[in-house]
Amino acid sequence: MSDHSEIRVLVVEDNVSNFNLILRLLSSVGIQHCEWIGSGWKVAEEAENYDRIDLILLDINLPYENGFEVHQKLRQHDKLGQTSIVAVTANASESYMQKAINEGFDGFIGKPIDPDRFPDQIVRVIAGEPVWEWQ
Repeated sequence: MSDHSEIRVLVVEDNVSNFNLILRLLSSVGIQHCEWIGSGWKVAEEAENYDRIDLILLDINLPYENGFEVHQKLRQHDKLGQTSIVAVTANASESYMQKAINEGFDGFIGKPIDPDRFPDQIVRVIAGEPVWEWQ
């Protein structure tokens, strides 16, 4: 397995249980740097505090602004415009995944998160491989 200890991940997720599961699974593949933001409207503002983010895992069903709105802001952000952004959502359907493709996301992982598959999905995303899996 490759060394992922320097990969920096930002998780935008309003459910603390989901974040804890994601954090545990990221740790299982060696990712040691993980930040959490609980709402979409804070992401661009908070991003100024980070030196570097390699991957953003973005929930779509967020309070105040949905993940599609947040994604558009991130794509226009100086620091985060080129960062890989993967939708992680309970709205797991082929049509919703197609919307994410059309919006310019870099991947799509449906919830509930499968603890057996998620680590491999993340490793593939980090390697630059497309991950478009809604079920």
